[in-house]
Amino acid sequence: MSMLTPPGMGGKYRVTGAAYPRMSRKRSRRRIVLAVLGSVLALALVGYGALQLIDVFRGDSSKRNTAAGAGDCPTASPKAAPKGGPAAASPAAAKPAVVLPQPGEITVNVYNATPRAGLAKAVGDELRKRGFVIGNVGNAPADFDKKVPGTGILLGSPATDKAAYSVLGTQLAGVTQQTDARETADIDMILGDAFKELKPKADADKALALLANPEPAPVKKC
Repeated sequence: MSMLTPPGMGGKYRVTGAAYPRMSRKRSRRRIVLAVLGSVLALALVGYGALQLIDVFRGDSSKRNTAAGAGDCPTASPKAAPKGGPAAASPAAAKPAVVLPQPGEITVNVYNATPRAGLAKAVGDELRKRGFVIGNVGNAPADFDKKVPGTGILLGSPATDKAAYSVLGTQLAGVTQQTDARETADIDMILGDAFKELKPKADADKALALLANPEPAPVKKC
């Protein structure tokens, strides 16, 4: 029996080498490696999630939303209005009033192109009450007599102010505009077969007011 063999340990427990036998269980290297890898993976996942949260709080998502919706709404100016300056303009700033000729500055010749007798005189009298200057009144020239299927025609010189046509057009719906070779500023109102009556004065005044002060275009809401 070797001197390294403790007393009472003989037989199969007999030690014949120069070292005592290992009495504890060997640690598994595989478990240690797997534990280390699992810890590294967990830390990586936690770090990635933290980076995503940081991006959200920094406003990266809002930048992407802004880029996606670019062009939908106008961008507000970064500069504030100076103190003591004029009040900030509304989003839908009203257009400036249009300068129109007054009815008293427009001479109208009223001609009847229909078979209805006395129509030109009645219309001329009503236009005079509304402030227009009335020139010639009677039957339409042969080129137009019984040849105007619509409500009427406004006929004038190419040099006539277009605003004068617009003002006179507020009195009669559905009229068309034409020009001839005259050099004067008067306008012919030739009444056609579809003519029934002038617009009611209240409606004509409202149309004239809207013509002078056009409504602003609606602004798109964001």
